[in-house]
Amino acid sequence: MKKQVFLFLVLGFLYSCDKDDDKSTDKGLIGNWKLIEVLADPGDGSGTFTVVESNKIITFQQNGIITSNGTLCNMSLDANNPTSGTYSLTDMTFKSPDCNNPDYKYQFEQNGNILIITYPCFEACQAKYQKE
Repeated sequence: MKKQVFLFLVLGFLYSCDKDDDKSTDKGLIGNWKLIEVLADPGDGSGTFTVVESNKIITFQQNGIITSNGTLCNMSLDANNPTSGTYSLTDMTFKSPDCNNPDYKYQFEQNGNILIITYPCFEACQAKYQKE
């Protein structure tokens, strides 16, 4: 009887695990993301996201390519400097040969239709995008 209970517990656990339980999935990430807010902390921990006016778009493609009509390398609002790179769902990062340090891995996180990219700064600095 103990073996049957253990078997049901193991099977229940295995069936409850879903590949879509990852931080992000290709299905949800693929597509266009529009820059909507930026966060630049002044150094005292009081930074908050601020709404921005920008036409900057980041596009995640199914083949592991990320492109933008602006720079992927920093929080610039400009949409006049196209760049591209590659992304990894394994560690939720992207990198671009167009950046000063082409091997640097920029962290991103996705929560539904919101994407946040963290940039290397002394204080917190992030860009928030919304799925189009």
